[in-house]
This record gives sequence, C-alpha cells and structure tokens, in this order.
Amino acid sequence: MTALDTAARASLVRERLGGAQRVVVLTGAGISAESGVPTFRGEGGLWREYRAVDLATPEAFGRNPQLVWEFYNWRREVLAPLAPNPGHEALVKMEQSVPHFTLITQNIDGLHEKAGSRNIIELHGNIWHVRCLGCGEVSEDRSVLAPMPRCAGCGQLLRPHVVWFGEALDPSVLRRAYEAVQKAGVMMVIGTSGTVEPAASMGILAKRKGAFLVEINLEPTPYTSFYDASIFGKSGEILPLISESL
Repeated sequence: MTALDTAARASLVRERLGGAQRVVVLTGAGISAESGVPTFRGEGGLWREYRAVDLATPEAFGRNPQLVWEFYNWRREVLAPLAPNPGHEALVKMEQSVPHFTLITQNIDGLHEKAGSRNIIELHGNIWHVRCLGCGEVSEDRSVLAPMPRCAGCGQLLRPHVVWFGEALDPSVLRRAYEAVQKAGVMMVIGTSGTVEPAASMGILAKRKGAFLVEINLEPTPYTSFYDASIFGKSGEILPLISESL
C-alpha cells in the first residue's frame, strides 16, 4: 500500500467518523507491540523454562500459585515503564470527538487507560488489577506485590484479575461489548488478526447491523474481505492521520 493509498483511506475513515454518533474500536496486541509490549507467547515468550500458556491457567495457579505470581510480577515489571504510543493517544482524541465512543480491548496492559481513554471494556481483564479468591473483591494495585499477595480485607490469597486460558470471559463484560458493537455506526478493528473468538466475530456482527467496518493491521487477515476499508501499516502512524482533523 502506497502512502497515497493510506492517506486516501484514512481520509475516508475520518469522513465516516465525523458523521458517526456511535463508534466502537476493538484493539489487540498489535497496538501494544508498538509500545514495546512483548507477546509473552511462543518461542520469544519464554520465561525461565516455562511457556506463558503453561502458567496462565487456573490449573497452574492451583498447583503452584507462587510460581504463577512470580511470572505475573515479572510481567508487571516489564510493563511498568512502558508508555502509550501515538496510536493510543489518537484513540483518546477520537473518544473526545465522538458523541458515543466505546473502546473494547483484548489487551491486559492498561496502556489505553494510561493514555487517557475512559470508556474501556477490557475483555481479558487487567494485569494491574487483583482479585481475592475469598471475598471476590477486585482492586487496582500497581505496587510491588509480595510473592504470595493476600487480601487486606479477609486475608485470602489474591490472583491476577485476568482471564486465563481455559476460563470464560466475564458474561457482564461480554454483554456490554456486544451491546456497543450492535449499536455502532462505525467500528474499527486495530492490531488484531481477528481469529480468536468472541472478538473475531464482533466486526462481522457490527457490519450486519449496519456499521461501516474498518481494519487497521500490519497485514491482511482472514476477515479482510469483509471490511469496508482496510489500511495496512503501523497503527501508531495510521491512527494519528485519521484523528488529526476530527
């Protein structure tokens, strides 16, 4: 895609956004990668001799909660100094310019909130939040956690408030996401391959309900043919082009 193509498509998307009352954005790992967030998966995601997919499970936590907490504390240390990038910041500007804006993210790094986004639905939770296994209290804690952190209220063990492999998404969170998607006039899918459900089908649902559907990704995805506009490249470069005149 040439710079001219990118500019023309960005202008089209900006025009659509300018006339939209309700906008929904779905983000994935791609937007965070531009801030230096590692994938924590695959060959490049090894921690000690373990794979992330072997530690981010309720079974692993049941067997060895201290090991899982060591892994998550290490992840928190990696993420703590990272800053939002121009893509995150462009979405903040977009939210301020649209009457009804909802940001749905698959990311757990908290960078959207750090950038200033407000109406955020975190499908997979947030690594800076903890949940008590006893009383169920959820709270934000960005401090250096103990190897086996415990609830200040009831003394029971805490766990990261994230959705692990093998766990279902919170039904109330999912319901809010679907409600927003079905009302969208424009929906943008950014930095995700769109192959993992339920997020994968949200764009298709939005289009079936009449939304103008936009994709911003480094390369084509299995759903590219369904989009009304696809722009390939870094979201940190493309989103500022879209939001600059909103």
